[in-house]
Amino acid sequence: MITEKEFQNAIVELAKWTGWMVYHPLPAQNVRGHWRTPTLGDVGFPDLVLAHPIKGVIFAELKSRVGKLSDAQTRWLSTLRLAGAEAYVWRPADLPQIRLILTGDKP
Repeated sequence: MITEKEFQNAIVELAKWTGWMVYHPLPAQNVRGHWRTPTLGDVGFPDLVLAHPIKGVIFAELKSRVGKLSDAQTRWLSTLRLAGAEAYVWRPADLPQIRLILTGDKP
């Protein structure tokens, strides 16, 4: 079974190979030794933002096969979609569809 990190790495590699810019915030260890991803604003922002000069912008929340969205993640994705953005929840089983989307051959 593929881990979420391996899944993310596969998407990032494919995105870069097909000309997308990739943004993903990384957690950092704070002075108390806890790992956190510093944010200002609303929590639950999608894992990846992909931007392509022709194909547009994609927001993607990555989950394992059984991973569940938090309420904050659901709110972000819903709001992004209502604003007209492409916003997805991607799971490892979605890799064939993700390849189509990133290469521009949207299903």
